Amino acid sequence: MNKKINVTRASLPPIEEYIEEIRGLWDTRWITNMGEKHQQFKQGLKDYLSVDNISLVTNGHMAIELSLEALDLKGEVITTPFTFASTTHAIVRNGLTPVFCDISKKDYNIDVNKIEELITPKTSAILPVHVYGNVCDVEAIEEIAKKHNLKVIYDAAHTFGVEYKGQGIANFGDISCFSFHATKVFHTIEGGAVCYKDEKLAKKFHQLKNFGIKNAECIDGVGVNAKMNEFCAAMGLCNLRHLESDIEKRKKVTQRYKERLLGVDGIVICDEQKDVKSNYAYFPVLFEEEIFGANRNEIHTLLQQNNIFARKYFYPLTSDFDCYKGVFDSSKTPIALEVSKKVLTLPLYPDLELSDVDLICDLVLSLKK
Repeated sequence: MNKKINVTRASLPPIEEYIEEIRGLWDTRWITNMGEKHQQFKQGLKDYLSVDNISLVTNGHMAIELSLEALDLKGEVITTPFTFASTTHAIVRNGLTPVFCDISKKDYNIDVNKIEELITPKTSAILPVHVYGNVCDVEAIEEIAKKHNLKVIYDAAHTFGVEYKGQGIANFGDISCFSFHATKVFHTIEGGAVCYKDEKLAKKFHQLKNFGIKNAECIDGVGVNAKMNEFCAAMGLCNLRHLESDIEKRKKVTQRYKERLLGVDGIVICDEQKDVKSNYAYFPVLFEEEIFGANRNEIHTLLQQNNIFARKYFYPLTSDFDCYKGVFDSSKTPIALEVSKKVLTLPLYPDLELSDVDLICDLVLSLKK
């Protein structure tokens, strides 16, 4: 097979639409420092996400890192090892200690039944991840946080466009952090956003992402440069117009995968979540080798040999990264460890042809014993 199929592919608006969106930048020459496109995109996100407070940043990692800093957290943060590197690194780079909680096998999110046993006098926050677009048990997490006076920061990188019980996902926790990386359901090429309930944080986020600058002659904080530029904001404005259409296309791809793979012995696919409007971000498949007859790695290799690049997402666990060698013990999160060795995310993007989905499924099923 000559055609290359990646695990994901960036959605782009018609080139003419983007050119029209950025045309005015050649007149104003205001291409960064929170100009007109930045402000328009910020308002567009407020409307779409139904939130009052939002700050745009350069990427999803800075969204998490600056959120931890803005809340002035100390000590330990309970989180999941079944996530992208950014989640754990952001905690460590803030001088905080990640405490890893195991995950639930039904949705791969943090297991809310195991959080409280990890809480100590040093615990200051919980940082759960809505993995693959599956929504965490937000009610249980809120109850635990209130009981123990903890902050909740959601890594919502996978859940842009998701709603739970009619509410946008950004409305849960103290803060929700989004990634607008090119591989995501919604992107701004590179970018991210922080949504927060306490409007007093607005000034803090503004300073943290802009060198600590208070005004032209006063810098009374220590910050970084994490401002979203005008070209990324313009891409966001364009992609926001096409988002619902893209999600609908993703749904059709997901449905075809389920038609072909659901109910096959040895293949585990997450159930649809009740009260959740999905964005169909990923299609994770867990392979039980002893039943299916082939393991995840064998399937991954066969697909790769056919120019199809699925992803072992997430493997290894962040607690098993070389940079943390000897620091954490992944045997304390046995379900996360097991899932990381068995799960494979199959290609999924809006313009993936259903015939290509069939090809992928044919290859996967060819290894069924």
